[in-house]
Amino acid sequence: MTESLPVSAHVRISPARFDPNRFAEVDAANTRTSEYLVPAVEQLPGLIHFFAGVSPDGSMTQISVWDSVEHSAQLDDLQEMQVIARGEMEAVGVTFHPKVVHPISWSI
Repeated sequence: MTESLPVSAHVRISPARFDPNRFAEVDAANTRTSEYLVPAVEQLPGLIHFFAGVSPDGSMTQISVWDSVEHSAQLDDLQEMQVIARGEMEAVGVTFHPKVVHPISWSI
């Protein structure tokens, strides 16, 4: 069954790269940061879904779905995300790439 999303829904994609030889460190750091990121992000209005993944190929991605582009922008100012987690991830060699935010045209 297809989930019903608001017509104003947006997807936010935040990619990053790291040396694949550091996968274990990055994966562990990702797990640690989830301990404080999950409760912080869950408190933000408009969140529909949030996914985070780390691959042994040296890439990681956070994908979130929001009810509006304005609500998706809350992550830009979330201290737990932009200061604390970013610092922890950069300490293990993660390089962040610019995020993209798109309106959702269709979904399955």
